This record gives sequence, structure tokens and C-alpha cells, in this order.
Amino acid sequence: MTMQRISKTFGLQFVLVSLLFLLWGVANNMNDTLLAAFKRIMSMSDLQTSLVQFAFYGAYFCFALPAALFVRKFTYKAGILLGLALYAAGTMLFLPAGDAASYPFFLVAIYVMAGGCAILETTANPYILSMGARETATRRLNIAQTLNPIGAICGILLSRHFILSELNAADAAERGSMSADSLLEMQHHELDAISGTYMIIGVVLCALFIVILLARMPKDRDDSALAPIRATLSNLWKNRRYRYGVVAQFFYVGVQTCVWSFTIRYVMAQTGCLEKDASMYFLYSIIAFALFRIFFTWLMKYVAPARLLLLAAVAGLALTFIVMSFHGMVAVSALVAISAAMSLMFPTIYGVALGDVEPADAKIGASGLIMAILGGALLTPLQALVSDMAGISISFCVPLFCFLIILLYSIYLMQRACVHHN
Repeated sequence: MTMQRISKTFGLQFVLVSLLFLLWGVANNMNDTLLAAFKRIMSMSDLQTSLVQFAFYGAYFCFALPAALFVRKFTYKAGILLGLALYAAGTMLFLPAGDAASYPFFLVAIYVMAGGCAILETTANPYILSMGARETATRRLNIAQTLNPIGAICGILLSRHFILSELNAADAAERGSMSADSLLEMQHHELDAISGTYMIIGVVLCALFIVILLARMPKDRDDSALAPIRATLSNLWKNRRYRYGVVAQFFYVGVQTCVWSFTIRYVMAQTGCLEKDASMYFLYSIIAFALFRIFFTWLMKYVAPARLLLLAAVAGLALTFIVMSFHGMVAVSALVAISAAMSLMFPTIYGVALGDVEPADAKIGASGLIMAILGGALLTPLQALVSDMAGISISFCVPLFCFLIILLYSIYLMQRACVHHN
């Protein structure tokens, strides 16, 4: 990357805003380990633990549009500060949730935290797109998004060393035979590990809040703040590339959340190991995700984003079929490889969907793509239900269908490009 691709005015902003991608990556991927933690601590079903993702990604749906309207009225900087404040508040709520040993209280904390992440994503993605020429916007977003899997790796390492390592190996049957006092003491120790880890993240967020508050950043006021919301929504609805992109993003976030939510559980089922050891395969998945995002970002200089999206969707379909049909390390390896196929999808769908959206409509358009993160809230419980009923391998039929929808969107983009070329 060269700074010529980014306006010199935005050099500092690009660094600070890109750092936010790392921070919500931490929250996203710690959620995936929380499912495994809560399943053991509270002896829950897959469907019950999937409420973690329902709370997290449901908040994205609820907060994205209000965040976009807030940014239109004020500034990108104000949106970032609001997002950081809410994210930090959510992490602090983990402490009373742990003291109360209340799963619903944890879900409230996760919802508040995710609301902050939703505001950050709604603000940061279009901010990055605005920092230079439109022709390089998708690639610029991919560059910033490379910090997201780095944050994911940090989140997994935090969870592995400070949460999963503190879990007692006793299973549901053994916990059921314990006295109430012994079980409560064990659970409080395990829940304190969760609360303490999130409190550390909260302290980091507060420090970054102060840095950005003091940083000199342009107010970024433009005419989009004056555009009537009804006219903006009408323009976006008429734009099929954008409209289909929102659908594709819904299913992409669904497939990412499903695959990562069930990685630890799937590895445990295939290898017989415990959560801490199974989390290493989740870490390998995120490393593959990070490395291939860098690779795809470089490759995007030579290959059209839509073509890369098509190839990645085909690879995702093939690998998911292997996960469903095979067993042992072959299936586990395919599961890890799915992350490599997914690596370019979110920023690429985001970038191409907004590619011909007018600047006046971009902030509301961006919120629609963030609201599509609702896919993670709705499709993860669906896979959990299938898992409880038919087994974890069969449950990957849900990710299989998601990749099919993404493939159809990439085919549409390719056909559209051919028509415009001719």
C-alpha cells in the first residue's frame, strides 16, 4: 500500500479508523469461544448458547440505521466516539453479569457491547471508502479490513488463555451430580474469568476513546446530511446491485458466524479434545482468514473483485460439502480452509454493493449493509437447531445454502460487468 492511494489529509484518520477494525474483530471472535464456554459452564444446548450470537448480531440490526442518521447529523468522529463509549460500557457490564451468574444479564451486556461495535462499523466502513478515489475504494477497504482478522486472532488468544483455560473439565452429567454450593463455586470461578477478560478490553477502549477525542480530525460535513431520507431509501431500493448486495451480505455474515460459532464444537466432536485444544483449530482458521485476505487484496490489483468473489464462493461450497460428508482430520482441515474462502467476502460485497451508490446516499446505504449482519443473529440459531436435531455435521447445510446465495450474487455481478463491457 502506498499513501498515494489515500488522501494525505486522511493519513492519521486512516490509521486510527483502521485500528477500529481490529477492535470489533476482538469482540466478534471472542463471541465464538463464549458459545463453547457457556455450553460447558451452564450445561446448555447448542440452541441456547446460540443466543449469544442472536444478541450480538441482533444489536447490529437495531443500531446500524440510527448510527447512520447520527453520523449524517453530526460527524464521523462523533460516531466513532459514541461507538467506543457504548462498546466499553458493554464490556463493563460483564462484571455485574458474572457476579449475578446470570446468562440473561450476559446477553444484555453482549447486546450493549455489540451496539457499540455496530456504530463503529457503520461509521468506519464508509469513512474508509471516502478516503481517496472511488476506483480504489474496494481495495482500500480490504486493506483496512486486514486488521479485522488480526483482532480476531487477539480475541481467540485472550479467550484461550484467560477463559477456556479456566473451564473445569466436568461435563453436564458430572455437574448435575454436584451439590448446589460446589457447582455455584465452580461456575463463579469460570464466569469471573470471562468478566475479567472483558474488563481488560474495556480499559483499552477507554484509552483509545481519549486518544481519538483529542485527535484533530476533519468534521466531514457534506450534502448527504441534507438529503431526504425517503428519497435516499428510494434511490437505494432502485439500485439492484446494492439491493442484491444487502441480501448477499446477510448470507455472508450468516455463513461466517455459523462456521466460526461451531468450529470448536465440530473439532471436539471429530477429535474428542476439550475446548482449549479445539480452540487452536479456530485460531488456525483465523490465521488462514488473515493471510488469504492479504493475498486476495494483493490479487485484486490484477483480478476483478466480482471474479474473485465467484471463485471464493465455489471454494466455500466445495469445502462445506467435505465438512458435511467426511470425518476426522480431513473434515477438520476443510473446516479450517473455509475461512480462507470467506476472507475476501465481507469487504468485497460491501465495496461492490456501494460501488455505484451516490455519495449523498452512501451513509444510509452503508447502514443497510451493516443491518444485513442480522444474518448472523438469525442463521446461527437455525444451524444450532439443526445440530440439536440431526447432528453437527448435517447442520452445515445452513452454511452450504449461504455460499450458494453468495455465488448467485457473484454471477449477477459478472453478467452485469459483461453487459456494461459490451
